[in-house]
Order: sequence, then C-alpha cells, then structure tokens
Amino acid sequence: MAKKFRLKAEDIKPLATGRGACFATDMITCNGKLVGFMYREAPDGPEDSGWRFMAGLEDQDYMDDPANHDVYDVNTIANYDPSIVPLLDEPEGSVFERTPGTKNFRPVTDWAPPED
Repeated sequence: MAKKFRLKAEDIKPLATGRGACFATDMITCNGKLVGFMYREAPDGPEDSGWRFMAGLEDQDYMDDPANHDVYDVNTIANYDPSIVPLLDEPEGSVFERTPGTKNFRPVTDWAPPED
C-alpha cells in the first residue's frame, strides 16, 4: 500500500539542502506529527547524514515494523518540521528532544542509539 504523505513533492522548499539522507518515521511524514526526538549517529554510507527523526510517540513494535519508517532527504524532513534546521550541524552523538508544548529542543545526555 502506498504511503499518503502530508506534504506534496511540489510543497518541498529548499530549507536544508545538500545534507544527505536521513531516517524518519511515518508519524512525521504521514501523520503530520512534529519531530519530538532526533539523534545523529555514524552514517551508514556516503549519502547518509546520520540523522534519525521520530515523533517520540513510537513504541518498539512500531519501530520494529519497517513499513513505518523510511529514508528521506534531510531537506524533506526540515520541511515537515523547520524547527530542526538550527540543529542539523550538530556532530555525531548528538541527541535532542522537544521541550513539550514548544518548538524548542533540549539536549539529551542519558540516551544512546540502540546497537544493531
């Protein structure tokens, strides 16, 4: 079944171009939720930025289903939530969560990405 994205391709503006690919969940791209949790790990390949974006509402069962997330250009996710743009130059190992009820993010220091 084809995904129904909240934004059309023609609605995507150049907000964060040239940053490579990222991982994002359907909670953001299809359900229209803002990014609630983001982290940057070592890239999986030359096109990968290392950024991973989630709404913060996804449970393990949701994340375990590959149909619930995909690879996108970072610019695409910046169009879904422009508040991520100021953080996109942060280094590998950076982790941020949205301060509830705001467009602001705060650093997270007590979390690490899952091991593959």
